[in-house]
Amino acid sequence: MRLNQLFTIHLLWLSILFVPATAMAQVQKPPQQKPKTDTLKSVSDDFFTLPADTILPGQKHPFTESQRREGDNKRYLKRAVIPAAVLIGAGVYTMGGHGILNSDDVFNYRHRVFPKFATNADDFAMLAPLVGLYGFNIISSQNRHELGRQTLLLVSSGALASAIVWPTKKLTDRDRPNGKPYAFPSGHTAYAFTIATFMDKEFRHKSPWVSVVSYGIAGGTGVLRVLNDAHWLSDVLAGAGVGILSVNTVYWIHAKLTQGGGLNTAMYPVVLPNGQMGMAMSYTF
Repeated sequence: MRLNQLFTIHLLWLSILFVPATAMAQVQKPPQQKPKTDTLKSVSDDFFTLPADTILPGQKHPFTESQRREGDNKRYLKRAVIPAAVLIGAGVYTMGGHGILNSDDVFNYRHRVFPKFATNADDFAMLAPLVGLYGFNIISSQNRHELGRQTLLLVSSGALASAIVWPTKKLTDRDRPNGKPYAFPSGHTAYAFTIATFMDKEFRHKSPWVSVVSYGIAGGTGVLRVLNDAHWLSDVLAGAGVGILSVNTVYWIHAKLTQGGGLNTAMYPVVLPNGQMGMAMSYTF
């Protein structure tokens, strides 16, 4: 009798251990493969959860070491402040007829050699690199930022250039060679160099020729402004300095906020309080 009781107790003890283990095995079944119809949804979900500036499949490491150092103060001083100060200072200096080649000399040369020169090309030439910008985004995976952020950086650079150019025009109140007001600095040239510097920032690592062509178009815009009798040499020099300074300043601030990378953003699906599906976005510095 005592043996039967002992056997029964051991049987109950084993059953207590065995039942949870069996239940757990049933719960932890191997995951089933998703049907093929869910493949597109899975890829879409993975895409939305990628942080901004993640290197997507096929992309060739768009961030170079020099680009990650964009927020370095000495680098900003060397590549932005000093070149811009030299160009703007040269513009102010040549304004008064000083220097070996000053604004008056260029004005006289233009009227002697190209007295009837006139074209509207300068109104459109400065925008030419933008065609390349969006073209590269379509055919290349080596752009530095995704398209939305590129646009934001470009618009910010243009806004900063405008904030410098237009108040300065009002303050200096200098007449153009053709007699119209508000010559200094040249807005066309400022925007042309804003776009060229932006192209240099985004695609310099892809090919140096992108920078060469972009700056060549910007410089050509400035030359056309002088040949069209719309600006003095001093206006064009100062405008170039404003464009270079504006873009570098925006990228410098952007790098300060992001430590040289991208803004840490992500999008993911959520269930709203009313039970409907929606999208949420997280944003951190």
